This record gives sequence, C-alpha cells and structure tokens, in this order.
Amino acid sequence: MASASERTVVRAACPHDCPDTCAMLVTVEDGRAVAVRGDPEHPFTRGGLCVKVNNYEKRVYSPDRVLHPLKRSGPKGTGQFERFSWDEAVEMIRDRWTGIIGKYGPTAILPYSYLGTEGILNGLNVGDAFFNRLGATISERTFCDSGSCTAYFMTIGPSPGMDPESFKHSKYIILWACNTISTNLHHWPFIAEAKSKGAKLVVIDPVKTRTAREADWHIPIRPGTDAALAMAMMNVIISEDLIDREYVENYTEGFEELRERVQAYSPERVADITGISPQDIRTLAREYATTQPSVIRIGVAIERHAGGGQTVRAAACLPALVGAWRRVGGGILQLPIWAFPVKWETLMRPDWIKPGTRVLNQWRLGPALLDEDQLDPPIKSSFVYNSNPAVVVPEQDKVIRGLEREDLFTVVSEQFLTDTARYADIVLPATTQLEQFDIMFSWGHLYLSLNQKAIEPLGEAVPNTELFRRLARTMGFDDRQWQRRDEEIALDALDWASPALQGITMDLLKEKGWARLNVGTPDTYVPHAAGNFLTPSGKCEFKASMAANGNFVLPLFRQGSNEFQAGEPVDALPTYIPPRESPATNARLAAKYPLNVISPKSHAFLNSCYGNLPAQLHHAGEQVVLVNPRDAIARNIGEGSAVRIFNDRGSFEAIAKVSAEVMQGLVVAPLGYWRDLSRAKATVNALSPSAYADLGRAPTFSDTLVQVTIAQPAAAAE
Repeated sequence: MASASERTVVRAACPHDCPDTCAMLVTVEDGRAVAVRGDPEHPFTRGGLCVKVNNYEKRVYSPDRVLHPLKRSGPKGTGQFERFSWDEAVEMIRDRWTGIIGKYGPTAILPYSYLGTEGILNGLNVGDAFFNRLGATISERTFCDSGSCTAYFMTIGPSPGMDPESFKHSKYIILWACNTISTNLHHWPFIAEAKSKGAKLVVIDPVKTRTAREADWHIPIRPGTDAALAMAMMNVIISEDLIDREYVENYTEGFEELRERVQAYSPERVADITGISPQDIRTLAREYATTQPSVIRIGVAIERHAGGGQTVRAAACLPALVGAWRRVGGGILQLPIWAFPVKWETLMRPDWIKPGTRVLNQWRLGPALLDEDQLDPPIKSSFVYNSNPAVVVPEQDKVIRGLEREDLFTVVSEQFLTDTARYADIVLPATTQLEQFDIMFSWGHLYLSLNQKAIEPLGEAVPNTELFRRLARTMGFDDRQWQRRDEEIALDALDWASPALQGITMDLLKEKGWARLNVGTPDTYVPHAAGNFLTPSGKCEFKASMAANGNFVLPLFRQGSNEFQAGEPVDALPTYIPPRESPATNARLAAKYPLNVISPKSHAFLNSCYGNLPAQLHHAGEQVVLVNPRDAIARNIGEGSAVRIFNDRGSFEAIAKVSAEVMQGLVVAPLGYWRDLSRAKATVNALSPSAYADLGRAPTFSDTLVQVTIAQPAAAAE
C-alpha cells in the first residue's frame, strides 16, 4: 500500500481487551507513525475507532513511555528509578530468583498477568510456558467472564452463539448489563440497523447509560438481582404457554425440572427483589417470547455479584425456551471467541506443570502478598506483565501494602510507570501494538486479524514474546519453545486445518489484514436451529449435567491447566442467589453502608489503559461518582461536591454528579482512574471485596455496600 517512497500504510489490529478488535491502518512517514484510523473495508470496524484509540500514535510517542530497563533507586511507590542495561536487568532477575528458589522453592515466585494486550502471541498466555517450566505458582485468572463462561458452557457448551452482525435481522433485542456504545461501539450499527427496521431495543441496567438512552425501553434493576428477573420471565413464558414446544421437546434437557423451579418466581415476588413492577416483568417476558427472532446480548457485568454464574445460566436458557435459535438474528451472544481454533496448549505448555504445583487466584493478590492465607512458601517475588493490579484488584489497600514489602522482589514489564510499576524493583520496557507482530482473535466478532509491525520499537522496548525468550535464555532453558520467531509461534498457535480457517493463510492475512472465519455469513449463520449444542447431551441443558463437576474453572482461565478443576457440586438448575451485600440481604451491614456501589467500564479508558493520557483524561474528566438526587439530598451533597466513598475495606474520593439516571440506593464510580492521579491516592477498588461469585471463582465488584459523605478539606483531614 505504498503511496510514496517515504510514506506507507501498514495493516494492524487494536490490541485491547475489547470485543471490537478493530482493524487499523497505520500511516508511517520516514519510519514514524503519524496517524491511526479504522479500516473502512472491515465489515465490523467500518473505518472508525473509539475515543480510547483514535489517537493511538500519541500513546506510542508519549513522553512518559518507559523505553529502557529501570532499577529502583528510592523507596517503593515513589517512582524513583535509574536506567540500567538489559543484561544487568536479566542477570539481577536470575540471581534473585535463583536465591529464592534455593531457599523457598519456585512456587515462591508469582506471575501476574491479564489482558493488557489481547493478542494470541503477546497476550494472556505468553508467559505461561516459561513459568510452568520454572515451576512457579500457577496464576488462576478469573477476573472477567470466568463465571459467565462456566455457566454458558454448562447450558449450551463452547458455542460462539449468535453472530454479532446477525443482530441486523433481530426483531427484539435485549442488551443485558451491556453498555454497547461505551464498551462495544462497533456492534452498535447492527443494532441501529435492526431498530431502523422496527426492532425493539430493551436495555436492562441499573444505570441509564449512553446505550440505555437510545433504547426503546430502559429497565432499571437492582444490582445482583438479574437472575430473579430471568427466572420470572421463564415463569411467565411457561405458565402462559409461550414456549416453543417442539424446540423444547427435541433440543433441550430438563424442562420439567425447570418448570417446577420457576414456579417460585412469580412476577409479584420478583418485583420486590428487583424493583421492577410485575406488569413490566410480564410485558418483557411476553414480548421477548412472541417477537421472533429475539436475541439477548449479555455483558461482563452480569456475573459480578454473588449469584453471577446462575444469572448467566438463567439467561442462557431463555432462547431455547422460546425457540429463538431457529432463526437468523435469534439466540444469545456471549463470547464468539469459541469459534477461533486456537491451540492454547502450544502457548501454555500444561505438560510442564509439576504435580502438586500451587494455584493462586489473582483475585486474592492482596491477602496473598500480606500472607493472610499463611502460604507455604510465602510469595517472595512477583512478575507482573499485561496488568496493573494496583488499580484493577480488589481490596486495594492490601495490595499496596503488599507491594510495599521490602522483601518482595517485584519485576514489572510495562509501557508506562503505572501505579503498580511504581512499586517495582525492576521495570522492563514493553512495546506497543505498532512495534510488534501479533495475531488476534476476537471476543466480539468472527474475524481473525493480523497485526503487522508498523515501526521499529522505540528505545529498548521489546514484545512479550522477546521478553520471555530473554528470560528463558537467562534461566538456561533451551527448549524450542523459545527458539521460534514470532511468525512461527503464530503458525503453531492456530489449527490451520480447522474448517473455520479453510482458505485462510498467513499470506492472505498479510495482504488483507483480516479474514472472516468460515462459519457461514451473517445472513445465514444459525448454529442451533436444529439443536447441535456443544454440551454432553448435544442439547441445551436447562438441567446441567456438568454441574456434577462442581464449581469448576475452565482451562482457559488457569495458567497452563488442561483439565476442568472441580469443586463442590453446584445446583444443576438455574436459580437466584441474592447479593451478599445489599439492604435486603444484610441489614446490619446496610445500617452502616446503605448504598450499593458499582464500577462500570469507563467510556474513555480500557480498564486502566489510557488513565494517564491527556486526551482520554480530558474526555473522562476527574473521577466522578453518580448519586441519585434523593440520596444526595439526604447527605447534603450537591452537584460538584467533593465526596468520600467508603466502607470497612477502604475509601476513595471523587466529585459528585447528581443524576436521576442512577437508581436510588446506588452510586456509580467508573473504573480506570489511576491511583496516583486521584484524590486521596485511592480508587474504587479500595472498596471491592475479594469474595468469589458462585461459579468459576468470578469477581464480585458489584456486590459492595458503601456510604458517601462530604469529603473533609485536605487540611482538616490531616
């Protein structure tokens, strides 16, 4: 695509943990990236990028980039570092780790990562083989969608479900805990097209979000009560004989048991639980059942409370009950990622895990670093990449106190001095997407994308693949795993013989940048019109046979495990599990902390990515907390008041925005603000609990009670 000898356009792909995985075009002049835009030929990206990445080149060339290895030169947390060489850095890591292993064993080393980049090469699993070979503690990563995926697998199996582009054929669309315009922007045109043809859009969300404002019907719901609503919908659909009887008889299991279970969830009872009127519950159920094809899009927030897994179980039962799967544009959309034939085991190398190796869930980082769980051996070193746990982990105060430990040897691979990196002993420079090669799946559409390196890495930054090649050499690992070039890794990581990749080659991806998986077109793709569910029975399992495995964790969410990790048996039928922290379920706690706080994704940040960059900070403004007018009046809080939000776990400060778009009894604090740039040096995860949800050891961000008061002036607080 050269237009002049000094000007080229390189095909790339957005690296972020977002369902859109946009195809990007990078304009390069004289070796410097000067502009990034969406690929207008890509059927999903359609030429546009969101506010997070539409100036991605500014991120690449930010004066705050970490471009050289750094060694701590001051107290932890002060951000004082001095430059040293890569050779010195890896030698220090080797020496410190060798000493730790000699005294405590390799499980005293904890790898910590998530989806700071979503690439198959540089993303979630890039370090797994190295740490499995080292014998380090296994990191269990259940921050996002683990409970949802567990429930989804139990109900319909690892199916990609609905094609997101098929929404243009839908007649009734429910966006459930999903703020599409802020977190899945490129899906919106397909929804808008359906609306233009007469489809009804319903948004179920405690907050009137940007998406809810565009809906035909916004249904506010108390946080953590969504399963009760889904059960009541099934109560109405079954009692009023609105089911697709032929579909239920041929393609489902456990209908009679489900019929009996939902009798306990009358609209009247559920109205008291959810705050939704009985008539609205009946109307929603009737319209959903009788307006076909109907579709449900669930967001990640739906799992983030005590009963999140069973919520997804209930929602995933609904399409089969009404036969929505029969037609293009009908069904449920969770994660199309299951359509991509990635050979995760080649990246993770579970065969290298030593029997009995310790597993530690990343959700409990704070207690682990403070040794509240009396680990044997204790954590003596942490290696952090693709994550910023000082911001994204619950019980933030505990995490910070743990990172402050002088006896904890912490290495962080990063692009910026994040809140976590400020506590590191060594910071290693990581490349951005424009400086590395990667291949991308998507959890929001059905296109495989290739990211080609647009520019040479700045300074001494390296991709994660090269980072672990260097660490492997330093530790004396000579396996072929770390002798491959990045393109070889990409070729090894995908099952190119899979029917889904028929006709797709690396050469095609290099030329075009992307290719749609061979799973049918958006106008024809109906994966479960005649059943064919990927469950043990081949049917949609209202009564889940996999429940016998207990509260298991799927292999994808465990670093390197290749088997389901079973726990205590769980209910085989969907049910409602109340929140742990709510006025209805914990009156004693609610007497102290009467408000429920939720922390949705920000419109301008991607988790904590971009929380330090000028354009996105300008768009987001200072950390705000949305408060219902009645709750504000009761606390003498006005628009723009500085407020303190707190509970027994911690506190943070923000600016109040008084809004009727928030339910009474609820406050909303968007996630992603950096701790070091915030008032009182704390963010919303200072309040979040480290308790798990019911399935998949999922997080419970939304299961949190707090109080809000006017903040004291700084001088008075001191």
